[in-house]
Amino acid sequence: MPKLKIHSGAKKRVKISGTGKLIRRRAMRNHNLSKKRQSRRRLYGKDHKFSPSDKSGIKRQLGI
Repeated sequence: MPKLKIHSGAKKRVKISGTGKLIRRRAMRNHNLSKKRQSRRRLYGKDHKFSPSDKSGIKRQLGI
């Protein structure tokens, strides 16, 4: 059986926590920040977990 290739885009964007959870960055943090509330900007800075329906596909892309 051939080796599975890891998805290059997924490995750059997804981090695995110490407990095995998949973590990603939030969207909307790159530009037009002056329009957004300060509380919303702080929220974008925090890491975010994947929804349960997306976990199986991301794990397959990462080869987990």
